[in-house]
Amino acid sequence: MSTPQDPYRQGQARFAPQPFPQLPEQPAPFGLPGEPPRQQSRRKLWIILGSIGGVLLLVILGVVILVNVVGSATNQAKGLADDFTKRVIAGDSSGAYDQYLDPALQKQLSKESFISGVKSLEMDSSCQPAYNNLKVATDNGVKSAEVVGQISCTGKKVDLAYRFEGTDQMRMTNIKLRPAA
Repeated sequence: MSTPQDPYRQGQARFAPQPFPQLPEQPAPFGLPGEPPRQQSRRKLWIILGSIGGVLLLVILGVVILVNVVGSATNQAKGLADDFTKRVIAGDSSGAYDQYLDPALQKQLSKESFISGVKSLEMDSSCQPAYNNLKVATDNGVKSAEVVGQISCTGKKVDLAYRFEGTDQMRMTNIKLRPAA
């Protein structure tokens, strides 16, 4: 029955040891045995990626707005210079004087002297403007633009330099039209 070496095994000799139930190869960490493991939460990853995406979107939006603001001011200045120069070339110096010159410049330069100065340049329909330098700036809501270039006519060239300033509507505050040296 029992052996002196093992006094506590008296009642267990008749029973065969029960085998343990076989467990799955990889037990589920927080589920019942046999359930597929739960996927890890990627919440932090999505928060980080969303934040990076939001910052990139704001940077792109800022660049687009900056390009539009600078581009629109540049286009406005070039358009003003083009319109003024085309009127002067076409012989509508009086209309160009009235529409584009700032009242302060009109006080310094009479309409008659402006018209006679433009006529002395003898520009005709063969003349074409070309702008070499166009600088645009905004200071305390006042836009300014400096336009420098040349009017090329058959047999001659005329240097031009205009300065436009204004808040809503830009007007010419400085003008130089003279034969190229």
